[in-house]
Amino acid sequence: MQVECYDESGQEVYDMILRQILQDVQIVRAVKDVRIFIDPRDPVFIIVVQYQKTAPSVVLEDFTEYEYDSDDNETLIRIKDEKYLPDLLKKLWEIEGRNKIHQPSRFEVIIDDPQVKLEGLVVHDPEEDLKKRVYDALFRIIPEGFRVVEHYSEGNIIALTCSDEYIKEEYLEKTREIIKEMKENKKSYVTPESLKKKEQVKPTKEDKSKVSTKLGRKFYE
Repeated sequence: MQVECYDESGQEVYDMILRQILQDVQIVRAVKDVRIFIDPRDPVFIIVVQYQKTAPSVVLEDFTEYEYDSDDNETLIRIKDEKYLPDLLKKLWEIEGRNKIHQPSRFEVIIDDPQVKLEGLVVHDPEEDLKKRVYDALFRIIPEGFRVVEHYSEGNIIALTCSDEYIKEEYLEKTREIIKEMKENKKSYVTPESLKKKEQVKPTKEDKSKVSTKLGRKFYE
């Protein structure tokens, strides 16, 4: 993990903020690398995250058997693993509608007048779930007032380039530079061990406020 900032105190505080938020959102083990670049004088805030690869998506055939009954115009799904049943019901409600989904038993689900092809239906996507938590962490980390955000996502890398008014090309160039360095460096920067060393000192609301104030100053220094 790396925080780059000309202001040493701001760098230390943001390092603590980053580590604490990763713990709060519970993605410490899922994050492979994090880079932050801060320059309060412009101002610009860049954060790039590389997350670990996840397990493959779970499709309907992985934990069910199903067949279509043309006489009753319904599909019967037999559940072999209840672990993904809540995800299945949620997905079916989304694509077919709640009123068409019935559950006569723990291991059976019936779809009235099915309209959507079930073959290969993704029921649970671990990577999508992880990305949602990563974005949650990113938007908690961005300083207040940095409402202009340029988003970039490629493979297992997510980058946000942020400012208070507009995004300059030089900001994007810096972001691309960080992404390139991250791709070339396979070292994992965030580990549970490294977090334990710093978790004793947690950033306070006052600390966060001070850093946000510094980052929000553009014309007053």
